[in-house]
Formats: sequence, structure tokens, C-alpha cells
Amino acid sequence: MRRKCFKLFKMNGVSRDAPVGIQCLQKFSSWMCPRLQINRLRWYQASVLVLTYFTYMTYHLTRKPISVVKSILHQNCSGLTPPPDIRPGDDQWCNWAPFNTHDANTLLGTLDSAFLFCYAGAMFISGMIAERVDLRYFLSLGMLVSAVFCYLFGLGRTLDIHDISFYLIVQAGAGIAQTTGWPGTVAIVGKWFGNAKKGLIFGLWNSHTSLGNILGTITAAKYVEYDWSLSFIYPALIMGVVAFIVFLFLAPEPKYVGITTERISPSRTSHSSDEDVSEVIVGDQAASLRHSRYSANTHHSDEVTEETGLLSNRPRAGAVSLTRALAIPGVIEFSLSLFFAKLVSYTFLYWLPMYIKSSTNLTPKQSSELSTAFDVGGVVGAALAGLLADWAGCPGVVCVGFYALCVPTLLAYLQWGATTYILNVCLLVVAGVLVNGPYALITTAVSAELGTHSSLAGDAQALATVTAIIDGTGSIGAAVGPQMAGLVSGVSWSYVFYMLVICDFLALVLLLRISMSEIARIRQERRLASPRLVRIE
Repeated sequence: MRRKCFKLFKMNGVSRDAPVGIQCLQKFSSWMCPRLQINRLRWYQASVLVLTYFTYMTYHLTRKPISVVKSILHQNCSGLTPPPDIRPGDDQWCNWAPFNTHDANTLLGTLDSAFLFCYAGAMFISGMIAERVDLRYFLSLGMLVSAVFCYLFGLGRTLDIHDISFYLIVQAGAGIAQTTGWPGTVAIVGKWFGNAKKGLIFGLWNSHTSLGNILGTITAAKYVEYDWSLSFIYPALIMGVVAFIVFLFLAPEPKYVGITTERISPSRTSHSSDEDVSEVIVGDQAASLRHSRYSANTHHSDEVTEETGLLSNRPRAGAVSLTRALAIPGVIEFSLSLFFAKLVSYTFLYWLPMYIKSSTNLTPKQSSELSTAFDVGGVVGAALAGLLADWAGCPGVVCVGFYALCVPTLLAYLQWGATTYILNVCLLVVAGVLVNGPYALITTAVSAELGTHSSLAGDAQALATVTAIIDGTGSIGAAVGPQMAGLVSGVSWSYVFYMLVICDFLALVLLLRISMSEIARIRQERRLASPRLVRIE
């Protein structure tokens, strides 16, 4: 029966390799509008951007509730009226066990670390798997598993579970499942947009992280004071629905819908030869994006259809080893810089609502809503960093500039952030721009360019592996930051900000060599481009 359906699709001009949803849309459009003419490439590129945007948005949508719920799991009970059955002197009566202790911040930090350390460790493996499987299956399955673990955390309140091991296991499982998101989405977007300048495209596209944080915060804050289990259950349901849509409609590669690679590359013209090369500069290295028969972007004769399993016995082009990907110039520097950048970003992600509540007189809901100003700045910062990187061709210099401005901004927020509400919002927006700008640039455009580096010599597509290395290293910093913040905040929140300033400075230092080589390259290019003076005697 299934083979008959595929034959029916093929007879009607529907691509057999396309996902089921696209096959149905193609058949419906050919039946209703047989003479309709559209630019298939642009249509598919737009659909891939939209689908991957909402895909990774839901990943962050399900990460954010824990930071909002922290203020309810452990809070100051002195300002609340206790029920009659509470014994006198119990200053932890309003807190959720096992977080009803004086070292609750350490326990909450351990929850963050359980998620983030598992995320960081599994990311390296996830990137290599993503290079070898169908990315549509990879993403949709990973989203479903992530949704299940998010739902389980909320179920802890419904079932009245007070065992810390349950929440640690759920967070660890969620961290592993969430590693499917970043390598998969970046690899798909990279394959669909070929050799185009990716700074602005990825900058705008990367706003999905901030939008996911904002929507996750708003959703969680709506129910946090009423029933915090719903703060997890509703984001999980949304992610499950998006996973089903991704399975039906996401085309992971152009060849799945019958589009050839030559149409994607903007560097090619109709009269260009096979030896045309487009270059993208990362640091002092030129990434040659030469098309070859070994590239994963090259159309191969091996067909992948709906009947093909997730893991195929056929070799897939473009998969490289971890050691070979690490040898790409610039990968280690950007990875280590991202370690400290994500440490700063994720400390804000997991602890900002609680810091606002402790430093102001706002309620948990109001504190959570105010923290979204940081994510609004993140949207602007991602687009601005990508635009500047495209314009200047120097991603290292752009990152260093953002890092340099971030240090005084963090100190200013510590000193004056709690003075007035308006000033708090303004400083949070500026901090969001400067913290998330380089973080977004490194994890997207830089990762994509390094994944097509000329040193790969033929295997010019290692997008998922390189992305996993860079983001996995950064995720180790993301795991360390919230854990350290949980420990240090017990002494003073000022020490947390001093820690973030030091980390931001170290991220800057790690990119100095690359940024200096980029400046030297620009000077050399200007010198060569300037007209030579001829002296006539």
C-alpha cells in the first residue's frame, strides 16, 4: 500500500524524497493551481529558516521555566502569612522540599549543572551523529524527548515528589536530549544557504534563542504563583506540536526536494567554471568554499526517501573525525572564548529573575517579566553583531569590541541597576546586546564558516561536528557559571558580577591573536588596493 502511494505521488510530479507534508502540499498545489509558477529555491529557503527558527525557539522555551520557578521553590517566607498548622520558628514553611533548606541556592545550582554538564558532554557526540543521520528525524525525535523531560519536571509537583534525585535525573536527561537542537538546525541552515554571507542571516535567525527565553519566561511567570507545574507542562506541549510540524515539513537538504547545489551558491554565475572559489575570512585563515565531489553539498546519486531508516548503511559524505575538526585553525580559540561568553550568558539565563527579586521589591512574576529585557537586548545584539561581521569581514574584532564594552556595562548594572525600574530596564537591554552579540556570532556564522574551512581539503562540510565542538565547549562554561553563581551568591551577589566581569575579560583575551591578524589582513588589503604612485623625473 505504501509503495502504491509513493507511485501515485511520483506520477503527479511530487518529489519522492521530500517529507510527507511537502509531498501533500505539492500534490495539492498541482491539483488546485497547475499553472502556478514560484521560485522553489526561495520558497524552500524561507520555509527552512522559519521551521528551524521555531524549532530552536522551543528548545529555549523549555529551558527557561526553571529560572522562573526557582523564586518559588525557595523564597523568603518572612513576608508571607503562614497557615495555622505551621509550627512557630519554621522559616522554610513556604518552600518546596527538598529546597526548603538554607543551602537551597547550592541545590538549585546543582540542578542547572546536571542539565548543562550533560548537555556539554553529549554535545560532542551529538554533532558527530548529526553528520551521519537524517536531520529531520534527528530533530523531531530530539524535540519529543526534550518535551517529555520538561513535562516530567512539572509532573514532580503534581505527584508531590520531593526526592532531589528525581529532579536531577530529569534535568540530566533533558540536557542530553537538548543537544539534538543546535548541531541539527545550524547544519540544515548552512546547507540551504551555501556560500552566502551568513553573518546577518544567522544574526537575525539566532534571535530564536532570545525569543524562546522571552516566551518561556512569560509562560512560566503566568502560572508560577498559581501552579508552577504548568510552567513546565505548557512549554512541553508546545514543543511536542512543533516537533510534529518539523517531521512533516522540514527538508534537511536541497537534494531531498530536487534542488541542485549550484542554484544555492551565490558565488557562481552561469558562465563560471568548476574551479570558481568563494572565500570567507575567519581570523587569518581563508575558508575556501570550493565545490567538489567530496562535499556534502554536492548532489549524490544515493537516494534518501521516506522509506530510508534514520541510520543508513550507506556512507554519508562530509562526516569528519573530532580530532580533524579540532585541527581547523580558529576552532580552539573561538571555542574557548565561547566557554566564557556562555558562562556569562547562562548565569543571566538561570539566575537573573532571582537576582532581581533579591535586589528589588518586585514579586516573582514581576521579576521574571523584567528579566525579559535582557533577552530583548539579545535579539538586537545577535543581529547587530552579524551585520557588523558581514560589513567588516572580521568576526574576531567584532567579538572583542562587544566584550570590551560589556565589562563596564556589567559593573554599571551592579551599581545602579536596582535604583529605578527604568534604569534597570535600560541597563539590562544594553547588557543583553553586549553579552549575547558575540555569543550568537560565534555559535552561528563563525561555526558555519569554520565548518567549511579549506583545511578540510575535500570534506568541506563538517558543519554539525564543528558546531558541536564550539557549542559543546561553550556549554561546559554554561554549566560552570550557574553552579558557581549558586555558591557565590550565598556570600554576596556582588561577587557573582565580579566573576562575570573576569570571565568576559578572559573571553576577550582569547580572541586577541585572531583579531590582530584580522586587522593586519585588512591593512594589507587596503595597501594592495591603493594606487601606486609613479615618480616622473
